[in-house]
Amino acid sequence: MALIEVRNLTKIFSQDVRAVDSVSLDIHPGETLGLVGESGSGKSTLGRLILRLIEPTSGSISFNGRDLTSLDRRVMRELRRDLQIIFQDPFASLDPRFRVEDVIAEPLIIHQGTSNGSPSSDGTKPNIGRRVSGLLRAVGLDESARSRYPHEFSGGQRQRIGIARALALRPKFIVCDEPVSALDVSVGAQIVNLLAQLQREFGLTYLFISHSMPVVRYLSTRIAVMYRGKIVEIGRAEQIVERPGHEYTRSLVRATPEFLI
Repeated sequence: MALIEVRNLTKIFSQDVRAVDSVSLDIHPGETLGLVGESGSGKSTLGRLILRLIEPTSGSISFNGRDLTSLDRRVMRELRRDLQIIFQDPFASLDPRFRVEDVIAEPLIIHQGTSNGSPSSDGTKPNIGRRVSGLLRAVGLDESARSRYPHEFSGGQRQRIGIARALALRPKFIVCDEPVSALDVSVGAQIVNLLAQLQREFGLTYLFISHSMPVVRYLSTRIAVMYRGKIVEIGRAEQIVERPGHEYTRSLVRATPEFLI
């Protein structure tokens, strides 16, 4: 059974703009579905719809067989443990007023009512500090990062902090929304390799959104190509890149420079 099932998902903004137009797709446990297309194709909107960060106009989204579109916000808040996102701009997604340990601990504290362990006198969990340290190690950052602020780090390091925060609640599914597009090539390659390593270590399932076909091919099990709000082609990664069936896919393959991992 698919972990994520999307059926006829549509999002219409003002003036009848169909950002996502009757999209259907499945994402299977443990795989990476790459979602590729040019800017404005609807990729990020689709990712946010799947997480219900924005509400669909019509269609359905299921997670583990459960229809997310029928759930109220209270139940969705509980399910948020399993559904996370890594944003494109690591600096904009991190609160500059928080130290790194607070950034990573925030989702643990918010969801502590359904976490293991008993609260301490200040309302936090006694194991949160250990979890923060373990997450920093998992993303390749030193323990000393805990007491520093986001502005003290490079772009690649900030993205590692964002990844640690996304992992904090041990999710099953993560939307990676162009997580390397704001980084230079060498740093982006390191982040892509880190995501692949973490997927194996934590048993994660990804929707990996990008405009770069080589990056998507490297990380993805399958690739979906999005154009003007629609999925125009979907299939195994090597088939999509080496034998594309749609002219738009062929233009993406021709236009995107190689990305060395």
